[in-house]
Amino acid sequence: MGITSGFIASYFNYFYSYLSKALGPGDLLTYLSLLIALLVYTIIISVIFSVFAYVFGWVERKLMARMQSRHGPTYVGPWGFLQNLADLVKLIAKEHIVPDTADKPLFLSSIPALLAVFVLMLVFIPLTQNFVGIGTSVALILVFMLLSFTPMLVFLAGWTSGNKFASIAAQRSVVMMLSYEIPLILVIAAVAFLANGYSFTSIVNAQSGIWYIALMPLGFIAFFITMLGELDRPPFDLREADSELIAGWLTDVSAPYYGLVLFLDYLRMFVGTLLMSILFLGGWLGPSFIPPIGWLMIKVVALSLLIIAIRATTVRMKIDRLLRLGWAYLMPLSVVNLLITFVIFI
Repeated sequence: MGITSGFIASYFNYFYSYLSKALGPGDLLTYLSLLIALLVYTIIISVIFSVFAYVFGWVERKLMARMQSRHGPTYVGPWGFLQNLADLVKLIAKEHIVPDTADKPLFLSSIPALLAVFVLMLVFIPLTQNFVGIGTSVALILVFMLLSFTPMLVFLAGWTSGNKFASIAAQRSVVMMLSYEIPLILVIAAVAFLANGYSFTSIVNAQSGIWYIALMPLGFIAFFITMLGELDRPPFDLREADSELIAGWLTDVSAPYYGLVLFLDYLRMFVGTLLMSILFLGGWLGPSFIPPIGWLMIKVVALSLLIIAIRATTVRMKIDRLLRLGWAYLMPLSVVNLLITFVIFI
């Protein structure tokens, strides 16, 4: 045991001295401190969105049940709060099966890649003025560039499964992306022009006097609707239309991956509501009796409850009506919002 620990210590000292010579002692300490800070940030943000995913998984089931005159989960834990944990254990314990007709490497990597993209987005999105993983002046562009990859990963998951229903859902993801990506880009362009920058911090600071939802109500409406489509939330959940496509791109996904997708759904909702809060609702700004991160979480929770209420009270749209909504209504609405922003405020 002593020989092993001595070998590890000597190897660490050798590695440290090598890096010190290559980078310089000051540079090495800087890189190590940045690495430690990034790890701490990753742990904190992972805890935050894991708690959000679990709590809102329960809140959505209970709220929808109450709105639809049902009970919802009641047996496992007080008020059924531990039902999601029981469901998670059940899903993880089941066998992981991959269809013989699937392109296995692409099929198995698409959903973890989708999860990694949303986690990477959180690195660039600040939770307070100074609490951010990577602060950059082009964070807005990077986040929405990553967001634009998500429909293609959904397409990849459905197309490589070898199932005809999943393939149709994969094609729908591309068609839907074309109908709402352009209005989404026009709205965020108006926000960036109004804030005179592409940094989330500068966008929030520019709303210290008045929130952008008051200056650009048309832009917020267009952004909210397009984000529902981007996050695959009802009434735009056409990739998983059970009445037509069974489970769509998830038809051949086995239980462990399906549990990962359920977690991913709430991570996507967390990211979407976080972006709406920062871009239009002043982010972490608010009276000082609540910490800045508290104000941000209050806005995220309020928007999440609104999204859940929409799911409980609306029916799924047909694909042709969704495309008409995107091209005939959201596109002109986003263009008008951009023109008003330039003419009146810029």
